[in-house]
Amino acid sequence: MKYDNITEGIFLERPNRFIARVMIGGTEEKVHVKNTGRCRELLKPGAKVFLEKAANPDRKTKYDLVAVVKDTGVLFNIDSQAPNAAVKEWLEGRDFDRVRPEVPYGDSRMDFYMEKDGERFLMEVKGCTLEFDGVGYFPDAPTERGAKHLRELTRAAAEGYRAVLAYVIQMEGVEEVLPHTETDPDYAEAYGEAEAAGVETWFFTCRVEPAKMIITGRNVKKPSRD
Repeated sequence: MKYDNITEGIFLERPNRFIARVMIGGTEEKVHVKNTGRCRELLKPGAKVFLEKAANPDRKTKYDLVAVVKDTGVLFNIDSQAPNAAVKEWLEGRDFDRVRPEVPYGDSRMDFYMEKDGERFLMEVKGCTLEFDGVGYFPDAPTERGAKHLRELTRAAAEGYRAVLAYVIQMEGVEEVLPHTETDPDYAEAYGEAEAAGVETWFFTCRVEPAKMIITGRNVKKPSRD
């Protein structure tokens, strides 16, 4: 998963969840933030950030903010579209008989449907950008949609699908993600229900660079009922 035309800048402030002010080459720019989460631990004044220049020269914002160096020195990709793109590349490089993105299921659209040797998979992908002491957490802001997806996966597992919650860890040095109960207790409850129902959790580790994010490995947490 690669970007074109990456530029370095210094983060100044984030007036709202869609927009940030960044200093680029001595000029202050209003840029689009490709993540609606809080990212408070990352987007601090003075932080080094990386931006992709928009292909459309007539766009209101010339840049998309896609990565930031945390005050620990670790580079984080914060592009909310990057996890699905990286997982799609990873799935297409494996021996699945079929891979389909954006598949309707219940009242949702699940990120991926796969088939292999007659087994049916449903996968929902979440990007993790929240980390404390080497452990990833999700979410960093309340997400009704996230809890809904977990309950859809719970139903899918009961219907015979191999149901998978996939966390893409958008930083290096982290290998697992836990529910951030303090931020969203409903999501944490839905995660526990899903795990008990047979939903697997896959943790995708990544190599993160300013202009790319590539999946380097997968750790599988089998459901607790197993």
